[in-house]
Amino acid sequence: MLKLKINDKDIELEEGLTVLQACEQAGIEIPKFCYHEKLSIAGNCRMCLVEIEKSPKPIASCAMPAAEGMNIKTNTSLVEKARKGVMEFLLANHPLDCPVCDQGGECDLQDQSMFYGVDKSRFKENKRLVPEKYMGPLIKTQMTRCIHCTRCIRFATEVAGITELGAIGRGEDMQITTYLEKSMESELSANVIDLCPVGALTSKPYVFEARPWELKKTETIDVMDAVGSNIRVDTYGWEVKRILPKINEDINEEWISDKTRYACDGLKNQRLDTPYFKESNELKKISWKQAYEIIVKKIINTSPEKIAGLTGDLTNMETMYIAKEFFEKTIKSKNLDSRSDHAYVNINDRSNYIFNSKINGIEQSDLIILVGTNPRYEATILNARIRKAYLKNKTEIYSIGDSGNLTYPYKTISNSSKNIKDICENNHEISKKIINAKKPILIIGQSALKLKSAQYIFESIKKFLISNNKVSDEWNSLNIISDNASTVGGYDLDVLSSNNGKNKTLEEIQKNNFKIIFLIGQDNINFKKQDEFIIYIGSHGDKGAEIADIILPGAAYTEQEAHYTNLEGKIQKAFQASYPPGDAKEDWKILNDLSELLKRKKIFNSKDELIDSLMNYLNLKKNVKANTNIYTPEFIEEKINLDLNDYYYSNVIARASKTMSECRNNKTELKKTGTEN
Repeated sequence: MLKLKINDKDIELEEGLTVLQACEQAGIEIPKFCYHEKLSIAGNCRMCLVEIEKSPKPIASCAMPAAEGMNIKTNTSLVEKARKGVMEFLLANHPLDCPVCDQGGECDLQDQSMFYGVDKSRFKENKRLVPEKYMGPLIKTQMTRCIHCTRCIRFATEVAGITELGAIGRGEDMQITTYLEKSMESELSANVIDLCPVGALTSKPYVFEARPWELKKTETIDVMDAVGSNIRVDTYGWEVKRILPKINEDINEEWISDKTRYACDGLKNQRLDTPYFKESNELKKISWKQAYEIIVKKIINTSPEKIAGLTGDLTNMETMYIAKEFFEKTIKSKNLDSRSDHAYVNINDRSNYIFNSKINGIEQSDLIILVGTNPRYEATILNARIRKAYLKNKTEIYSIGDSGNLTYPYKTISNSSKNIKDICENNHEISKKIINAKKPILIIGQSALKLKSAQYIFESIKKFLISNNKVSDEWNSLNIISDNASTVGGYDLDVLSSNNGKNKTLEEIQKNNFKIIFLIGQDNINFKKQDEFIIYIGSHGDKGAEIADIILPGAAYTEQEAHYTNLEGKIQKAFQASYPPGDAKEDWKILNDLSELLKRKKIFNSKDELIDSLMNYLNLKKNVKANTNIYTPEFIEEKINLDLNDYYYSNVIARASKTMSECRNNKTELKKTGTEN
């Protein structure tokens, strides 16, 4: 521990801190622009100057290590004069356009100038003018406002892992720009907007939409992937205006993906706001009463074995649980599944389908093996953690099959499933590396779990890890990357019709063996409809609504309070930020109302009762002893090729988003011009 003085107070702190960090731990705020705790130290803004005894001049506290016996002063006249001098330099070229700047009200420079700014400037020269830079459809630039803090450059290089930003020129002629002024390609690019302490980089889709004090702010959970990033949803009336990251060090730190941030404009496009019935191949508006009557009549006249249901990729746990209760208790059918593909899953043990090493545990790993996954597109935030592990620990990374540019170096192993067989039989060089590693991580993606050999791949890997003591309470090396926000929650709630790990319900749907099919937020199903009567419950007029005979408008993820379980098995609560449009209802209410008409009794009398029952179900399941019997099925040799969804069109909200469409088109144009990495 270090003993030092800050403003004549004796302070005891741990070693390895900078003076700035020491001051902040002591409860003293230090003004700063270039410093950020998640980035390397630049020390170029000089706003954090402090006085240190025996030092001839003020010291930049962000770059100075705290040492034993230091006497630091932050409130002297010398410090104040130095900071005012720095502020004068920063404002010398800064335009006076606060009234029209989108950063107004959230600007660090604006706040600090209230403390250290002066009403007059000694500079008589003309202010510089910097031409605008093109950074793609997400980031609006006003580079005349730039104060050269270089946060954006360091983020792109260090966190995003894409060297897309750099500086040209020196002094006041310095300019931040992209290579050949092309669009930023990183899926984390828009985080530079949050990092920018002035209005040089702002949100292009959000430009001139609202002021921060006009917005209602709601902390909730993202559903664009299975990571479960913590976010803040800002709404103006019914409309979601923007989404920002909320700090959670265990999951997303303080970053979010571009899709998480900008797909929100899809919440107001292609929305369903009233029930529809397809008659003579035309959709006609009907009332809720009429819709319920049609559905009830169909169900009564249909055998339960001929009724099936699929829940979707954005479906919350409350809706999946009441759907399970509705099928099992109300209509007496077992044909319900939460999957829209044939990915293999072994639900005998929860560790078989979650990310056991935890997202923040990636930083402790000394070896990472990727099997049939591209985490950059499947779980962008998780991929940033892998890059962090590489930078921090020089972690060795291998991929079975070429995963493309993952933003960090890795070694490619042939994509044949025979490599899995060789590894698990100790006939491969990787086998020894896994055995000798202290905390290895094997990440199995959905592309591998959709193969014919999926069962062999999963069970063999698990058997190999257990036999080599890599699966324990302290560290579990077996990890699964889920595709969707609802995947793990659906497995936890047993919303499955499993046939040897595969999707029995989907198999029968694709064979056209059902008469009634419920699509509950399910917009990714592919099958040729024949005589089936399809009931669609969802928020958008997408793929599910296109084939539906009756459409019931539901609520989107920002419009209802609900729970989601992320890929590492962490249950998180999402809060209502907005409300459904028109006559739309929360999905659980629709199924509850149908049950009341069919059985003269609601499944649950309130949402609180539903949540209590759901949590009791999960708690009871915890006490059930897991089946740990491991067997190795027959080996099938085949190629492990990545089966990636269109990143910008991966779900119904993203497909309805104008911004995501622009990003997608921009990516396509980059490929055409040959400027893509």
